[in-house]
Amino acid sequence: MQITLFTDGACRGNPGPGGWAALYTLAGKPYEISGAERDTTNNRMELTAAIRGLAALPPDAEVVVVSDSEYVVKGMREWVQGWIRRGWRKADKKPVMNKELWIALLAEVEKRRVNWRWIEGHAGHPENERCDQLANEAIDAL
Repeated sequence: MQITLFTDGACRGNPGPGGWAALYTLAGKPYEISGAERDTTNNRMELTAAIRGLAALPPDAEVVVVSDSEYVVKGMREWVQGWIRRGWRKADKKPVMNKELWIALLAEVEKRRVNWRWIEGHAGHPENERCDQLANEAIDAL
């Protein structure tokens, strides 16, 4: 079974209050999940959206994660293996930020077959726009 998971994060101020959201369809039923934190960053919310979205899906699912976050998509496609080889250090030898979230994301990815797809944010993509709305509503609810 292939599942398309849409994710997004939002932050008001960076750092500031932030929200995350994910949506997917499973067995013909749509699901939306979201949450917020009082003091966070946009990158942390983007990562949290992917982590929580994947965690909601069945193990062994084949998943396409669709995100407008180059940080998340490039991180998973291009950067993370080098960070691991260098002991969680970037090419410039500085520590990787949000290491604990990257590790949590990798743990969710290990349970599934995951592909990553970047889309432009705020470009009228309905699922991305809905995730952005849910993330912002989660901030409002704090």
